[in-house]
Amino acid sequence: MTEKFLSLLAFSLFVGLGLTACSQNSASLESQKLTLTGSSTVAPLASEIAKKFEAEHPEVRIDVQTGGSSRGLADAVQGLADIGMVSRSLEENETERYQSYAIALDGIGIILESSNPVSSLSNKQVVDIYTGKIDNWQEVGGNNAPITVVNKAEGRSTLELFLEYFELENSQIQADVIIGDNQQGIKTVAGNKNAIGYVSIGAAEIDIDAGVPLKLLSVGGIDASTATVRDGSFPLSRPLNLVTTETPSGLTEKFIEFAQSEKVHNLVEAQNFVPISSDQLVKTL
Repeated sequence: MTEKFLSLLAFSLFVGLGLTACSQNSASLESQKLTLTGSSTVAPLASEIAKKFEAEHPEVRIDVQTGGSSRGLADAVQGLADIGMVSRSLEENETERYQSYAIALDGIGIILESSNPVSSLSNKQVVDIYTGKIDNWQEVGGNNAPITVVNKAEGRSTLELFLEYFELENSQIQADVIIGDNQQGIKTVAGNKNAIGYVSIGAAEIDIDAGVPLKLLSVGGIDASTATVRDGSFPLSRPLNLVTTETPSGLTEKFIEFAQSEKVHNLVEAQNFVPISSDQLVKTL
Protein backbone atom coordinates (compact mmCIF):
# COMPACT_ATOMS: atom_id res chain seq x y z
CA MET A 1 0.00 0.00 0.00
CA THR A 2 2.77 2.32 1.01
CA GLU A 3 4.68 1.67 -2.19
CA LYS A 4 1.53 2.22 -4.28
CA PHE A 5 0.75 5.44 -2.36
CA LEU A 6 4.28 6.74 -2.94
CA SER A 7 4.00 5.94 -6.62
CA LEU A 8 0.70 7.84 -6.89
CA LEU A 9 2.16 10.75 -4.94
CA ALA A 10 5.19 10.86 -7.20
CA PHE A 11 2.96 10.75 -10.28
CA SER A 12 0.74 13.52 -8.88
CA LEU A 13 3.78 15.69 -8.13
CA PHE A 14 5.13 15.03 -11.62
CA VAL A 15 1.81 16.05 -13.21
CA GLY A 16 1.52 19.05 -10.90
CA LEU A 17 5.02 20.21 -11.62
CA GLY A 18 4.43 19.66 -15.31
CA LEU A 19 1.26 21.75 -15.27
CA THR A 20 3.01 24.45 -13.25
CA ALA A 21 5.88 24.49 -15.72
CA CYS A 22 3.46 24.67 -18.62
CA SER A 23 1.58 27.48 -16.92
CA GLN A 24 4.76 29.43 -16.22
CA ASN A 25 5.97 28.80 -19.73
CA SER A 26 2.68 30.04 -21.18
CA ALA A 27 2.81 33.16 -19.02
CA SER A 28 6.40 33.72 -20.09
CA LEU A 29 5.56 33.37 -23.77
CA GLU A 30 2.57 35.63 -23.34
CA SER A 31 4.75 38.31 -21.78
CA GLN A 32 7.16 38.15 -24.72
CA LYS A 33 4.65 39.34 -27.28
CA LEU A 34 4.04 42.93 -28.25
CA THR A 35 1.35 44.33 -30.51
CA LEU A 36 1.67 47.76 -32.13
CA THR A 37 -1.13 49.31 -34.19
CA GLY A 38 -1.75 52.71 -35.75
CA SER A 39 -0.12 55.23 -38.06
CA SER A 40 0.82 54.03 -41.55
CA THR A 41 3.69 56.56 -41.47
CA VAL A 42 5.19 55.08 -38.30
CA ALA A 43 4.46 51.42 -39.15
CA PRO A 44 7.31 50.81 -41.67
CA LEU A 45 9.86 52.25 -39.22
CA ALA A 46 8.35 50.36 -36.28
CA SER A 47 8.52 47.13 -38.30
CA GLU A 48 12.22 47.61 -39.00
CA ILE A 49 12.90 48.44 -35.35
CA ALA A 50 10.89 45.36 -34.32
CA LYS A 51 12.99 43.10 -36.57
CA LYS A 52 16.20 44.41 -35.02
CA PHE A 53 14.77 44.06 -31.50
CA GLU A 54 13.66 40.47 -32.23
CA ALA A 55 17.16 39.68 -33.55
CA GLU A 56 18.61 40.76 -30.19
CA HIS A 57 15.81 39.01 -28.27
CA PRO A 58 14.89 35.80 -30.15
CA GLU A 59 12.23 34.91 -27.59
CA VAL A 60 10.23 38.04 -28.42
CA ARG A 61 7.61 38.40 -31.14
CA ILE A 62 6.35 41.82 -32.22
CA ASP A 63 3.28 42.32 -34.39
CA VAL A 64 2.99 45.69 -36.19
CA GLN A 65 -0.37 46.56 -37.76
CA THR A 66 -1.28 49.74 -39.61
CA GLY A 67 -4.66 51.51 -39.77
CA GLY A 68 -4.08 55.16 -38.91
CA SER A 69 -3.21 57.10 -35.77
CA SER A 70 -6.81 57.06 -34.54
CA ARG A 71 -6.74 53.28 -34.52
CA GLY A 72 -3.49 53.34 -32.57
CA LEU A 73 -5.02 55.53 -29.88
CA ALA A 74 -8.27 53.52 -29.75
CA ASP A 75 -6.50 50.14 -29.64
CA ALA A 76 -4.21 51.29 -26.82
CA VAL A 77 -7.21 52.38 -24.71
CA GLN A 78 -9.17 49.20 -25.42
CA GLY A 79 -6.18 46.97 -24.69
CA LEU A 80 -6.04 45.64 -28.24
CA ALA A 81 -2.49 46.99 -28.62
CA ASP A 82 0.38 47.28 -26.15
CA ILE A 83 1.64 50.37 -27.99
CA GLY A 84 -0.18 52.75 -30.31
CA MET A 85 1.60 54.47 -33.21
CA VAL A 86 0.69 58.13 -33.76
CA SER A 87 2.26 60.45 -36.35
CA ARG A 88 1.56 63.73 -34.55
CA SER A 89 1.81 65.36 -31.15
CA LEU A 90 -0.92 64.50 -28.69
CA GLU A 91 -3.71 67.01 -28.38
CA GLU A 92 -4.27 68.69 -25.03
CA ASN A 93 -7.31 66.56 -24.22
CA GLU A 94 -5.33 63.38 -24.97
CA THR A 95 -2.38 64.00 -22.66
CA GLU A 96 -4.32 62.86 -19.59
CA ARG A 97 -5.04 59.46 -21.14
CA TYR A 98 -1.82 58.72 -23.00
CA GLN A 99 1.91 58.92 -22.61
CA SER A 100 3.84 59.52 -25.83
CA TYR A 101 7.44 58.84 -26.75
CA ALA A 102 8.93 60.36 -29.90
CA ILE A 103 11.13 58.06 -32.00
CA ALA A 104 11.67 60.32 -35.08
CA LEU A 105 10.62 63.50 -36.85
CA ASP A 106 8.88 63.72 -40.23
CA GLY A 107 7.20 66.32 -42.44
CA ILE A 108 4.13 66.40 -44.67
CA GLY A 109 4.78 67.38 -48.29
CA ILE A 110 2.60 68.28 -51.28
CA ILE A 111 3.20 65.84 -54.14
CA LEU A 112 2.63 66.01 -57.91
CA GLU A 113 3.41 63.60 -60.73
CA SER A 114 6.93 64.47 -61.91
CA SER A 115 5.95 65.62 -65.45
CA ASN A 116 3.50 68.22 -64.10
CA PRO A 117 5.11 71.59 -65.09
CA VAL A 118 3.94 73.31 -61.89
CA SER A 119 6.97 73.69 -59.62
CA SER A 120 5.52 75.62 -56.71
CA LEU A 121 2.20 76.63 -55.15
CA SER A 122 1.46 79.30 -52.59
CA ASN A 123 -0.48 78.32 -49.49
CA LYS A 124 -3.51 80.22 -50.87
CA GLN A 125 -3.30 78.29 -54.13
CA VAL A 126 -3.22 74.99 -52.23
CA VAL A 127 -6.30 76.06 -50.26
CA ASP A 128 -8.10 77.17 -53.42
CA ILE A 129 -7.31 73.88 -55.14
CA TYR A 130 -8.51 71.78 -52.21
CA THR A 131 -11.71 73.83 -51.83
CA GLY A 132 -12.51 73.72 -55.55
CA LYS A 133 -11.98 77.42 -56.29
CA ILE A 134 -9.16 76.41 -58.64
CA ASP A 135 -9.97 73.30 -60.64
CA ASN A 136 -7.67 73.55 -63.67
CA TRP A 137 -3.87 73.44 -63.65
CA GLN A 138 -3.78 76.29 -66.19
CA GLU A 139 -4.90 78.68 -63.41
CA VAL A 140 -1.61 78.07 -61.53
CA GLY A 141 0.77 77.96 -64.51
CA GLY A 142 0.24 74.37 -65.57
CA ASN A 143 -1.37 72.54 -68.46
CA ASN A 144 -4.97 73.01 -69.48
CA ALA A 145 -6.19 70.01 -67.52
CA PRO A 146 -8.62 69.41 -64.67
CA ILE A 147 -7.05 68.95 -61.24
CA THR A 148 -7.58 65.63 -59.47
CA VAL A 149 -7.64 66.38 -55.74
CA VAL A 150 -6.43 63.51 -53.56
CA ASN A 151 -7.33 63.73 -49.89
CA LYS A 152 -6.65 61.56 -46.85
CA ALA A 153 -9.35 59.54 -45.10
CA GLU A 154 -10.69 60.49 -41.70
CA GLY A 155 -8.67 59.19 -38.79
CA ARG A 156 -5.28 59.92 -40.40
CA SER A 157 -2.95 62.30 -38.58
CA THR A 158 -1.61 63.47 -41.93
CA LEU A 159 -5.09 64.79 -42.76
CA GLU A 160 -5.47 66.49 -39.37
CA LEU A 161 -2.11 68.29 -39.65
CA PHE A 162 -2.76 69.30 -43.28
CA LEU A 163 -6.13 70.82 -42.30
CA GLU A 164 -4.63 72.57 -39.29
CA TYR A 165 -1.73 74.09 -41.21
CA PHE A 166 -3.89 75.35 -44.10
CA GLU A 167 -6.71 76.37 -41.70
CA LEU A 168 -9.29 74.20 -43.42
CA GLU A 169 -12.21 72.03 -42.33
CA ASN A 170 -12.46 68.61 -43.92
CA SER A 171 -16.02 69.46 -44.99
CA GLN A 172 -14.56 72.21 -47.21
CA ILE A 173 -12.38 69.80 -49.17
CA GLN A 174 -13.60 69.00 -52.68
CA ALA A 175 -11.85 65.67 -53.08
CA ASP A 176 -11.91 63.48 -56.17
CA VAL A 177 -10.09 60.59 -54.50
CA ILE A 178 -9.90 59.55 -50.84
CA ILE A 179 -6.85 57.50 -49.90
CA GLY A 180 -5.65 55.73 -46.76
CA ASP A 181 -1.96 55.20 -46.22
CA ASN A 182 1.03 56.98 -47.75
CA GLN A 183 1.71 54.32 -50.34
CA GLN A 184 -1.84 54.53 -51.65
CA GLY A 185 -1.47 58.31 -51.99
CA ILE A 186 1.89 58.00 -53.75
CA LYS A 187 0.59 55.42 -56.23
CA THR A 188 -2.49 57.52 -56.95
CA VAL A 189 -0.54 60.71 -57.68
CA ALA A 190 2.35 59.00 -59.49
CA GLY A 191 -0.19 57.34 -61.77
CA ASN A 192 -2.11 60.51 -62.63
CA LYS A 193 -0.22 63.50 -64.07
CA ASN A 194 -3.11 65.81 -63.12
CA ALA A 195 -3.34 64.74 -59.46
CA ILE A 196 -2.23 66.53 -56.32
CA GLY A 197 -1.86 64.95 -52.90
CA TYR A 198 0.09 65.14 -49.65
CA VAL A 199 2.02 62.43 -47.81
CA SER A 200 4.90 61.80 -45.44
CA ILE A 201 8.06 63.45 -46.78
CA GLY A 202 10.10 60.43 -45.73
CA ALA A 203 7.87 58.03 -47.64
CA ALA A 204 7.86 60.30 -50.74
CA GLU A 205 11.65 60.72 -50.76
CA ILE A 206 12.22 56.96 -50.59
CA ASP A 207 9.97 56.38 -53.60
CA ILE A 208 11.46 59.31 -55.57
CA ASP A 209 14.94 57.87 -54.94
CA ALA A 210 13.60 54.52 -56.23
CA GLY A 211 12.49 56.13 -59.50
CA VAL A 212 8.79 56.67 -58.83
CA PRO A 213 7.62 59.63 -61.04
CA LEU A 214 6.86 62.02 -58.23
CA LYS A 215 8.01 65.41 -56.96
CA LEU A 216 7.63 67.30 -53.71
CA LEU A 217 6.61 70.96 -53.69
CA SER A 218 7.79 73.49 -51.16
CA VAL A 219 5.41 74.53 -48.38
CA GLY A 220 5.40 78.13 -47.23
CA GLY A 221 8.41 78.74 -49.47
CA ILE A 222 10.50 76.08 -47.68
CA ASP A 223 11.76 73.02 -49.56
CA ALA A 224 10.00 69.84 -48.49
CA SER A 225 12.88 67.57 -47.52
CA THR A 226 14.38 65.58 -44.69
CA ALA A 227 17.05 68.30 -44.46
CA THR A 228 14.56 71.11 -43.73
CA VAL A 229 12.70 68.89 -41.27
CA ARG A 230 16.03 68.18 -39.60
CA ASP A 231 17.03 71.86 -39.31
CA GLY A 232 13.56 72.82 -38.05
CA SER A 233 12.73 75.22 -40.88
CA PHE A 234 10.01 73.14 -42.56
CA PRO A 235 6.65 74.43 -41.27
CA LEU A 236 4.62 71.22 -41.59
CA SER A 237 6.65 68.80 -39.49
CA ARG A 238 5.63 66.41 -36.73
CA PRO A 239 6.96 63.87 -34.23
CA LEU A 240 6.41 60.17 -34.83
CA ASN A 241 5.28 58.77 -31.50
CA LEU A 242 4.75 55.54 -29.67
CA VAL A 243 1.95 55.91 -27.11
CA THR A 244 0.79 53.95 -24.09
CA THR A 245 -2.04 54.41 -21.62
CA GLU A 246 0.14 53.67 -18.59
CA THR A 247 3.77 54.17 -17.66
CA PRO A 248 5.57 51.50 -19.72
CA SER A 249 7.07 48.54 -17.89
CA GLY A 250 8.59 45.18 -18.76
CA LEU A 251 8.84 44.36 -22.45
CA THR A 252 6.90 47.49 -23.47
CA GLU A 253 9.40 49.70 -21.65
CA LYS A 254 12.37 47.84 -23.14
CA PHE A 255 11.04 48.18 -26.68
CA ILE A 256 10.31 51.90 -26.32
CA GLU A 257 13.78 52.50 -24.88
CA PHE A 258 15.25 50.56 -27.81
CA ALA A 259 13.15 52.53 -30.34
CA GLN A 260 14.47 55.79 -28.86
CA SER A 261 18.09 54.67 -28.74
CA GLU A 262 20.94 55.47 -31.10
CA LYS A 263 20.93 51.77 -32.05
CA VAL A 264 18.07 52.48 -34.47
CA HIS A 265 19.18 55.84 -35.91
CA ASN A 266 20.35 54.08 -39.06
CA LEU A 267 16.87 52.59 -39.46
CA VAL A 268 15.29 56.02 -38.91
CA GLU A 269 17.52 57.59 -41.56
CA ALA A 270 16.90 54.69 -43.97
CA GLN A 271 13.20 55.63 -43.84
CA ASN A 272 14.15 59.28 -44.61
CA PHE A 273 13.01 60.40 -41.18
CA VAL A 274 15.04 62.49 -38.74
CA PRO A 275 16.46 60.72 -35.66
CA ILE A 276 15.83 62.20 -32.23
CA SER A 277 19.14 63.17 -30.64
CA SER A 278 20.02 62.02 -27.13
CA ASP A 279 19.30 65.44 -25.63
CA GLN A 280 15.82 65.28 -27.18
CA LEU A 281 15.06 61.86 -25.70
CA VAL A 282 12.27 63.07 -23.51
CA LYS A 283 8.62 62.30 -23.36
CA THR A 284 7.02 64.32 -26.15
CA LEU A 285 3.49 65.55 -25.58
